Amino acid sequence: MNNAAGHNGKNLVEALHDLRDDLKDFISTRLQMLQVEMKEKMSALKISVPALLSGALLLMTAFLLFTGGLVALIALAFNGAPFAYVAAFFIVCALYALAGGATAAYGVKTLRAARLKPERTLRVLKQDQAWLQSEAQKTRAA
Repeated sequence: MNNAAGHNGKNLVEALHDLRDDLKDFISTRLQMLQVEMKEKMSALKISVPALLSGALLLMTAFLLFTGGLVALIALAFNGAPFAYVAAFFIVCALYALAGGATAAYGVKTLRAARLKPERTLRVLKQDQAWLQSEAQKTRAA
């Protein structure tokens, strides 16, 4: 009986070592998945942030040009000079506003499409949780 107990003890130690190794592999795999997914999310941010910034810059420029146009329009209203340069201000303002709006819309669209939550990793972890629960139920039943 002593020999059997020693044999069972060795199997238990081996089983614990195997469980430890499996747990290390499990955690390592999940961390790698998280790293890869977060790198993908960061690449989307690298694209959308400059687009958002350039869109904001162009929209601010449009605002300044619009303000300049309004100031010139008001000045001309009192002076009676021709309106040619006012029309030029408004044309340039409209072009910058269109470019800024399109760029900002692209940045927002890219950010929405990226979704920063690591969805694949969370899905796999939920699958792992369900598998562990089913294994625990099998163990209890046996």
